[in-house]
Amino acid sequence: MDANNAGTFDPEAYKEQQRAGWSAAAEGWRRWWSTLERGAQPVSDRLVERAGLGPGHKVLDVATGIGEPAVTAARRVRPGGRVVALDLAPGMLAIARERAAALGLSHIEFYEGDAESLELRERDFDAALSRWGLMFLPDLPKALRGIGERLKPGGRLAAAVWGPPEEVPMLSIAMRSLREVLDLPPPPPEMPGPFRLADPRELARTLEDAGFANVTIEPLTIAFEFDSPEAYVRFQQEVSTPVRTVVEEQPPDRQTAVWEAMKAALGPYTTPEGRVRLPNVTLCAVAEWAP
Repeated sequence: MDANNAGTFDPEAYKEQQRAGWSAAAEGWRRWWSTLERGAQPVSDRLVERAGLGPGHKVLDVATGIGEPAVTAARRVRPGGRVVALDLAPGMLAIARERAAALGLSHIEFYEGDAESLELRERDFDAALSRWGLMFLPDLPKALRGIGERLKPGGRLAAAVWGPPEEVPMLSIAMRSLREVLDLPPPPPEMPGPFRLADPRELARTLEDAGFANVTIEPLTIAFEFDSPEAYVRFQQEVSTPVRTVVEEQPPDRQTAVWEAMKAALGPYTTPEGRVRLPNVTLCAVAEWAP
């Protein structure tokens, strides 16, 4: 699937691909959730802390996936608080609803929606959150303005994005292996993707241009661990729709070459016991809505 045709980018086609791709990967996310959250939970905790959430607050979670940081926020705003969480992919939201119900968090409402054209009428949220979602929005300035307009004046946006590729091996190993084996060019820097906001200065400027003030950005190092290099490859096969889609278009020998290249690239991160530990840098940005 490719939203680019002859060098042009079609944002609507891209979003439709995102909707289908994330939904297709939802069951993989369910299987790998506990592994991923051991590394990712500190990010949700930090965003909720930096957003200043407490009992009674009303929170908007944008691009919630299968429910984070919505679940973490919901625990923090009890009693009397409420969380509204939205995502583009219905398959991911179905699992998010299951998780919230299993945890007894009836004060989270999940909606299928496009962050660039928010249809929420409410405009008095105390805070907005997003964990690793802003990088994938084609019209990010529009989305940020829409988020800000749903906040109370001075309400906070707390969002996490990925740092530069060399500091995020969890993602960059797979992408680099794919490009090297299949001789693919890197995507244009303006294209939506995981590393689009890796420059803190550009991230701060984007937030300020959209109407936010008092922007602070801090790096946070987190680690994801896998039982083996083979487990990491299975994770990529089941969860990373962009990687899997490209690989599945290749003949069997090329597919094998990509997966073997990924395993080989994990050497520096593999312990003597055979486990894989990947330290990654994420940027946690906090800003206040200043209309």
